[in-house]
Amino acid sequence: MAKNFLGFLIFLMVGLAGCGRNSAGPAQPKQAAIAAGEIGSHLPDFSVKDLRGRALSSADLRGKVVLIDFWATWCQPCKKEMPGYQKLLDRYGSRGFAVIGFKFDVMRDTEDPIQFAKKIGVNYPLPIASDEIKQKFGGIPGLPTTMLYDRQGILRKKVVGFEYTDNFESALKQLL
Repeated sequence: MAKNFLGFLIFLMVGLAGCGRNSAGPAQPKQAAIAAGEIGSHLPDFSVKDLRGRALSSADLRGKVVLIDFWATWCQPCKKEMPGYQKLLDRYGSRGFAVIGFKFDVMRDTEDPIQFAKKIGVNYPLPIASDEIKQKFGGIPGLPTTMLYDRQGILRKKVVGFEYTDNFESALKQLL
């Protein structure tokens, strides 16, 4: 009986010795991915042509601080913001800053979008925000919607609705 008890004890100690190891245990849960369009998410992959027919892709933006703006010709707050984004581009473009303005197409334009941009002094790329693009950016709840990505392509600031250019400039300076 003492022999059986000693055998049981050895069996138990050997068995318990391996309990703290994770070599064959269940997989550790992965950290949940951040949803597109949420702070901390990545700039999505895209390839588009702007209103002037120029090709543009997310690959062209790698290593840059990028401001993505969703706008429309009929959106008065957009009309107020866009010239400010052009000024930021003029000021910081040489330091690795880019601006892309995705034109919303849910309602009829109030004027020709190219003439609209020219009239307000905007010359950064203006591609159409297709449903696929809107989805890739996590859906666009309202206009304007502006997103600021750092050089690693991580979303650092997002504003739905009008925002003063100075507020984006402050965030931008920290990322350059």
